[in-house]
Amino acid sequence: MSGDVYKFRDKSGESEKITINLGYVDLGRIDLLVQEGFYSNRSDFIRTAIRSQLAAEGETVKQSIVRQTLELGLRDYSKADLEAIRAAGERLHIKVVGLARIAPDVTPELALATIESITVLGALQASPELKAALAKRIR
Repeated sequence: MSGDVYKFRDKSGESEKITINLGYVDLGRIDLLVQEGFYSNRSDFIRTAIRSQLAAEGETVKQSIVRQTLELGLRDYSKADLEAIRAAGERLHIKVVGLARIAPDVTPELALATIESITVLGALQASPELKAALAKRIR
């Protein structure tokens, strides 16, 4: 199953919206840089700043991922994956930095029988029924 881990590429359909609060002076400075043509808009500036900071902290992030045994990128869990886990009598501890997706055909019963815990730093995509069933196991 570790072969299902992919490095992220930036795509607008594969992003999460966040909200931040900025002081008026900082916001004005960003607007000035946009006005001067350094960035196409506020979002472009913020994404660039975040990527720059993540690059600066890259080694620390890598070390944390290894230390916490986290998977990096996109991790899909199919119905067949979970059925194989159940047949082997095993339980999953899902730990992902990025995006974890549980297939829409996975039933709450199958998920509860195979997933012991879920830790996702990023986003978890699963049906509302699965999220409700696994709520106490999501950290």
